[in-house]
Amino acid sequence: MSGKYKRLRNNPRIVLQPSDSRGRVKAGSQPVEGTTELVTDGADFDAIKRGIRAKYGVMVQISGFFNTLGHLGRKFPYGDVGVVITVSDPA
Repeated sequence: MSGKYKRLRNNPRIVLQPSDSRGRVKAGSQPVEGTTELVTDGADFDAIKRGIRAKYGVMVQISGFFNTLGHLGRKFPYGDVGVVITVSDPA
């Protein structure tokens, strides 16, 4: 179980703010509060998996295969949790 999963499971409140690929906050942007929901099945989970497959194609299967090889003999879930983010109204 990853640390991010544990943190979101224990406290679903988040703060979102635009940043670059290195995590540097974009100048002049404002943070937005929200909540997360961890999903492992159902319509939301299926939509997340479809979107990932559409964006990354065959790399999803290749990545999953190498993840399995790297964790032979140990249970190590791969791609079995999705995160649904709901942004709070800035009222």
